[in-house]
Amino acid sequence: MLEAGSPAPPLVLEDTDGQTVRLADHRGRHAVLLYFMRSTTCPVCRRHVRALAEDAAALEAAGVRVLIAVPEDRATAAAWRAKHEIPFPVLTGRRGTPHELVGLSRAVFGALQRSGSILVDAQGVVRHAHSATLPTGSYDRAGIAAAVAALGAPA
Repeated sequence: MLEAGSPAPPLVLEDTDGQTVRLADHRGRHAVLLYFMRSTTCPVCRRHVRALAEDAAALEAAGVRVLIAVPEDRATAAAWRAKHEIPFPVLTGRRGTPHELVGLSRAVFGALQRSGSILVDAQGVVRHAHSATLPTGSYDRAGIAAAVAALGAPA
């Protein structure tokens, strides 16, 4: 998993419309919070996405764009996004999963997909990174809020 203070990796993903999404395209414009779901069928992860939706206005006001990354294929991701009216772009990997690209490998003999989040500032530096094997620990709402608040703090 990435660490706070490290440069963001050159992520190239795909949204549910098949459009290429590059993390680097956000550089210089705004911060990005990526939440990596264990799967679209994980009820705990879906609850975390609802919490992000509750915080969407505050995140937007702080200059943070939210992206949701899922390990499933684009068609599955698109159906899930539409069914649950997800207000954020939902991204999939072009080759492999988005999770693998940031070091969220499978755990427990490859049986469990790790999940977590990273906050990348407008300069392309990771400001928050959190992961967990169990989805109940994958969303650090307080840690994200503190990292977002620190984005606007004077240096």
